[in-house]
Amino acid sequence: SEKFYLRAELPGVGTDDLDIQATGNNISISGERKIATESEAAKYHRREREEGKFSRMITLPSDIDADKVTADLVDGVLTLMVPKAEAVKPRRISIN
Repeated sequence: SEKFYLRAELPGVGTDDLDIQATGNNISISGERKIATESEAAKYHRREREEGKFSRMITLPSDIDADKVTADLVDGVLTLMVPKAEAVKPRRISIN
């Protein structure tokens, strides 16, 4: 395959709250999840999601083409398509 596919479940996170960086063979995803409170006096018995800042660094097995990485955020699922760098793609060598 000529691409890596990364998927992250990020419910409650909007595109404006995400920062994605690509360099070498690394992808960095950071952001902040904001959850509206009912009131200052509200106490939660259980919360399925925590709010606050998060950061993840994913190291891929080979270098990537950072200029061609694409990202989509649909229904709380972030999908990244990460092309491999040209230098790491196998090439057929013709014999003269």
